[in-house]
Amino acid sequence: MRFGPRRPADAIGGVTVHSLRQNGLLLKKGTSIGPAEVAALEHAGVAEIVVVQLEPGDVSEDVAAADVAQAVAGDGVSVERAFTGRANLFAKRPGVLVVERAVVDRVNAIDEAITFATLAAFKPVVEGEMIATVKLIPFGVEGKLRDAAVLAAQGGALRVAPYMVKRVGVVSTQLPGLAPKVIDKTLRVTAERLAPAGAVIIAERRIAHDEAALSAALKELLGLGAELVVVFGASAIADRRDVIPAAIGAIGGTIEHFGMPVDPGNLLLIGSASGVPVLGAPGCARSPVENGFDWVLMRLLAGLQVTRADITGMGVGGLLMEIVTRPQPRLPLAEGGRKVAAIVLAAGRSTRMGGPNKLLAELNGTPLVRIVAEQVMASKASRAIVVTGHQADKVEAALSGLDVSFVHNPAFAEGLASSVKAGIAAVADDADGAVVCLGDMPLIDSLLIDRLIGAFDPDRGGLIVVPVADGRRGNPVLWSRRFFSELMTLDGDIGARHLIAKHGEAVTEVPVDGHAAFLDIDTPQALEDARRG
Repeated sequence: MRFGPRRPADAIGGVTVHSLRQNGLLLKKGTSIGPAEVAALEHAGVAEIVVVQLEPGDVSEDVAAADVAQAVAGDGVSVERAFTGRANLFAKRPGVLVVERAVVDRVNAIDEAITFATLAAFKPVVEGEMIATVKLIPFGVEGKLRDAAVLAAQGGALRVAPYMVKRVGVVSTQLPGLAPKVIDKTLRVTAERLAPAGAVIIAERRIAHDEAALSAALKELLGLGAELVVVFGASAIADRRDVIPAAIGAIGGTIEHFGMPVDPGNLLLIGSASGVPVLGAPGCARSPVENGFDWVLMRLLAGLQVTRADITGMGVGGLLMEIVTRPQPRLPLAEGGRKVAAIVLAAGRSTRMGGPNKLLAELNGTPLVRIVAEQVMASKASRAIVVTGHQADKVEAALSGLDVSFVHNPAFAEGLASSVKAGIAAVADDADGAVVCLGDMPLIDSLLIDRLIGAFDPDRGGLIVVPVADGRRGNPVLWSRRFFSELMTLDGDIGARHLIAKHGEAVTEVPVDGHAAFLDIDTPQALEDARRG
């Protein structure tokens, strides 16, 4: 293949290497030069143009890309028509992408002109998803290099393994303190994981966390025709002799591997009984967020064997995204337990009240903001921070005599988020968390705040604590320091509800009675209703 500058008349049959614009002529990169192009170049006064010209034995970029792509494509893979030296490969069906890394490496080692890239091995893919691409760097390549790449790809470098397992049994073991709704959520999350594979839960059993009970449940589900059984333990598997592996062994099953170098997902167990895979799920499998459980589950659904070598080879790339419920280095607890600051938001303009500052409105002779502050002071909160803004001097006067710290928010007109950020920024470094209270919720009392603080348990994943009644979440909300950086990104006049939804696995709900956690005084009518009690 010849490369370099040519006079237009000598460039016939070549392909332009660069786009050219001169005297009204636009010739794009990759244009084949023929008599018409020569005439246009000469008319525009172009004396020289850089082209690539194929020589005997060379093949064009599109031909080479197409030939290599066809060679690497295995079962369940289709190849798109090559264009500009690129041939893309797509999944013909849903399944798990199986990549022969040695073949990919061989193809890429032939010559720098030929490149072959794929998605990650064992990635679940859907029909029509692009899974790989073959790209030729130059505009052509020696035929012998194309032939070598095709030979290197002999046998196919990638295929899509179709989902084979459709019937899944689920066992949930129970211990005191495990709420039924946790199991309900786990089943919903599991069903969503199985759906892309066309698999369904044919039966689920909830039993005591006991070897005998679990053995019986496993036998029952296998007898019902389950092609895969997943066990969610009420307590994490701690040893090969623990309840779940012991129950698998008791029915004649075997344990292939316990533990995996993927985090989250370390405590996964792979076993089998009567030729059917049995998975002991790690705790993170209750969350819809990707974890090591997904890596193994999808392979098994595609009928792929997962060996000990497969598991131990997952360490590179096995540290997945940070999960908020992962335990942090433990620090000695301060005397009296964890330190939780209280933030009272009292900066708003009360626009829905039609003029008066609602925080200064009185209920039983006491300003609303003072009622809230006094309850905070009576609680176990370590410190009270009041964020002021609109009519700051009057709000401070209403709280005179109370041992609170004031933080002024000069950006209060921008909305609630600015006050949350001002309060969070003022929390002392030694605080483990902060409970954010609204200054217009006078029915919140110290007992509720104390209940939120009592339920705050970072070591067990209780990082966000909210009051709830009839499935509805209210205020105030207690936030672990882990979320302070995210709270500092809030904007506008909305709160942090989306963060609660985002980190659902970190939420602890505290049941409450009545409407105290939901009543905020936003309108004159709401104030009158509160006064009538």
